[in-house]
Amino acid sequence: MIAPILKGLLLGLILSISIGPVIFAIIKQSLTNGHKAGYVFVAGVSMSDIVLLFICNFFTDFFTLALSHKALIAMLGAGFLLVLSLYTLFIKKIVFDGREDSKEKLMSKRDLISTFLSGFFMNTLNPSVFLFWFAWTAAISASAAETNSPISYRVVVFGTCLLFVLFSDLLKVALAGKLRPKLTVQNLIIINRISGIIILIFSAALLYGALQYK
Repeated sequence: MIAPILKGLLLGLILSISIGPVIFAIIKQSLTNGHKAGYVFVAGVSMSDIVLLFICNFFTDFFTLALSHKALIAMLGAGFLLVLSLYTLFIKKIVFDGREDSKEKLMSKRDLISTFLSGFFMNTLNPSVFLFWFAWTAAISASAAETNSPISYRVVVFGTCLLFVLFSDLLKVALAGKLRPKLTVQNLIIINRISGIIILIFSAALLYGALQYK
């Protein structure tokens, strides 16, 4: 049971340090509208991750049943991870907004619902997030197929991942004021490259595993 937990933690780490519009929006919400708005925004993002994860797992199961070929599924996952890593390393642009706004705003219930939905849809409509989940569900499904309890394995991996990401996002809200000065262009580029390299390593490992299937 340790292996899926560790894999879930590493997967959560990759997602939590991935540079995208959501991380800036979380900090922006916290600085402009207060921590409550930041937490509500994070709740919307977390709900989006859960929905996308269910959708991707459904389609991964569908393809697995249709193809009934572990090697092909593993190679498909490796291919998606390779595309994701190359995009992260060479194509993805770092958009940096250096402005700060420390005004606090009293949020009504309607404002909070709007904030929740903005977090949900910002994450859901981000193609890179969908690609991330689809690639990793294919990869984890291939690994889970080699265990005695594939479903439990996947639940532990993705459950651990989601909890880690949720905790890291809540931490970003709590530390928004301190994190903001650290988000320089140079630091973001370094984090982005580290994330891309980690994904590339996983892609290579998954491809190697796929080639071992008979």
